[in-house]
Amino acid sequence: MTLPSAPLVIDATALPTPHTAQLRFLPEGPIPLEAAGCLSWVGIQHGPQASYGSINLLNLATGENQSFDLPGRPGFAFACSGTETRFVAGVERSLGIFDISDSSWTPFCEGIDADVDNTIINDGVAYGDNLIFGTKDLEFSERKAGLYLFRGRDRVLIRLRDDQICSNGKMIRTDDAGQLKLIDIDSPTKKIVQHDLDIDAGTIGAEHVLVDLTNDPGVPDGAILTPDGNGIIVSIYLPDLADYGETRQYDRETGRLQCVWRTPGSPQNTCPALVVDQGRVRLVITTAVENMSDENREKCPNAGQLFIAETDFQDPAMIVPPVFSWGQ
Repeated sequence: MTLPSAPLVIDATALPTPHTAQLRFLPEGPIPLEAAGCLSWVGIQHGPQASYGSINLLNLATGENQSFDLPGRPGFAFACSGTETRFVAGVERSLGIFDISDSSWTPFCEGIDADVDNTIINDGVAYGDNLIFGTKDLEFSERKAGLYLFRGRDRVLIRLRDDQICSNGKMIRTDDAGQLKLIDIDSPTKKIVQHDLDIDAGTIGAEHVLVDLTNDPGVPDGAILTPDGNGIIVSIYLPDLADYGETRQYDRETGRLQCVWRTPGSPQNTCPALVVDQGRVRLVITTAVENMSDENREKCPNAGQLFIAETDFQDPAMIVPPVFSWGQ
């Protein structure tokens, strides 16, 4: 993607999804599916007092959104390889397989963060038969949330960190020397950091700050890499009233801001995803209503909607939908 020295600004368009107040409360985790123009996303919580959420399947061409209630609040969901109906998900404090064909839930790893109170699973990333995911303190105050590796080859859960507050955007890349890198966000720190990652050893190295937003009014939330791996696209959660929200692209090496996608009438951006739609690479952004007062909600008519925007990424073949290789 060739960008000018000044950040490019692109206005996104609100989609008519979600259709209900429950699903608009906290949409996150959009993931492109293998079928062009289709994606999944999670409704983390169907309202401030709700104890459950959902997996949703959206067809951009038709606008149809199918919603499947889960037995708790999900942090993430990824399609499983070799099937059109099964998804791996992190729900409350368990990992499991959810089958949309019969709404069955089959946990395979439970008791996550068992030694601390008041945390649940939040954001994650699938890498082959491995999952790296974090949890969040529901009070957003204590450094007690875990960062975990579920290693697929021996189905072992390994805690990588135990000092996060709200573990968010996660990306995995390989550098020129073949070293795996984990890019991670603990949202209240307002920093995007990188670690060396050793899946076989079940360890991460010291953190290296890639983007520091300490003095920014927004909070970094979900994030993805650009198709070439050289940029980070991160959604910014603005806690205060604003005319629009922002999802931004930063250069991974320099931290320079390259592009801003704006979401008019919706300041709380939560997660981005690149999808192939009508032969073009487009950006889908989830936004939320969570924590908005009724007065602010009236001033933000598009809060909680999904948005779509144009990009300059030229090659749809570079968009490879992430899948979890469960049982393969």
